[in-house]
Amino acid sequence: MENFYKWDKEFSKQNLYEFNHSENGLLWLKVRAVCRTKQLQEFLEDNGLTLVSTKIADKNIELFEKLESMPDAMQRLDAYLNERNHEWYEVMNVDEEKLKEDLYRVKHYEWGGDQNNSLDRYLVGRYVKLISRYDELLARQNKIAENAWNYVQASWYNNWTSYLIESLFKRHRKVVSAVGEIKSVDFFLDGFPIDLKVTFFPNQFMAERLKAKLGNDELVWLRRESKKVGVITDKQQSKAQQMYVLSEKLKEKGEVGILNELNAMRKEVLLDAQKNPMELAKWLYMNQGEMRFGAENRLFLVLVDMADVSQSWKMKRAFSLIAPKVKSYLDSFNEDFLKEIDFEFKGKSYKSLADVMFVVKN
Repeated sequence: MENFYKWDKEFSKQNLYEFNHSENGLLWLKVRAVCRTKQLQEFLEDNGLTLVSTKIADKNIELFEKLESMPDAMQRLDAYLNERNHEWYEVMNVDEEKLKEDLYRVKHYEWGGDQNNSLDRYLVGRYVKLISRYDELLARQNKIAENAWNYVQASWYNNWTSYLIESLFKRHRKVVSAVGEIKSVDFFLDGFPIDLKVTFFPNQFMAERLKAKLGNDELVWLRRESKKVGVITDKQQSKAQQMYVLSEKLKEKGEVGILNELNAMRKEVLLDAQKNPMELAKWLYMNQGEMRFGAENRLFLVLVDMADVSQSWKMKRAFSLIAPKVKSYLDSFNEDFLKEIDFEFKGKSYKSLADVMFVVKN
């Protein structure tokens, strides 16, 4: 029981680095992957095992201690997890080829509100608590419906693109899926517990690195260079709108050299990140949202459309680009791919293993 509580404590403290290179720690994680009532019963039946405990929490402890003494425990767990992973795809009964085609029917990617709040919080904050007159609320009916639809569509797109991308990993021979949906672990890659993070090239990271190269904020630089050729914009507009207006006016005047220079700088930032991926990985750990904080091993799959960064959301359905990259990465994977990262978050120090994969459309 001592080992069980040791690993339970490390997991609770977000000290997942300790699980690396530890067979006992890996065993604890995989037992956790079968800890739900139905899965636990299936695993016991498949392996001819019985437990005397009656409470699910006690059963997990008992199973872990029983498996500790079995030399083939890891093989038994892997066999179960692999089998159930394949069964899961059958149960889902998803027509993946049809799904891939349907994803192209999404023509715009807008959140109903913002990505940080649930839809109900956004609607309550924007409409319920601010509008006291029913006629005014009724007048916003179409806008409310539009917000709800945008939220559902963007969430649907994210859910199913993530499903398909994760499937590329989980069906590979080197990968064992954590079918029990362990918090902080999507799958085990050659024995390493991994949390897959599919993300776009972060705007804030780009802005910070561009500022260092340009000597100014991107918008300040663009306004200054545009003014030199007689192009100005309303500073009261949002940053996105100013960037758009200046870009369009520069194109109209044939002053694309300024835009080309800016795009060249953006590509430099991306190339620098590809040459020094751990710098980006550390930044991503340190700048994650507090509500979803994690210090687990992470494999970041970074998607970016360099022709138009604002359209990078479309890269999540670009499986003709993603699939070969994933296969090549997994085929050649070895433990040296994962690099050690030390970082701080809210005043606490953490250590993790991570790697970064880039899928770039030029």
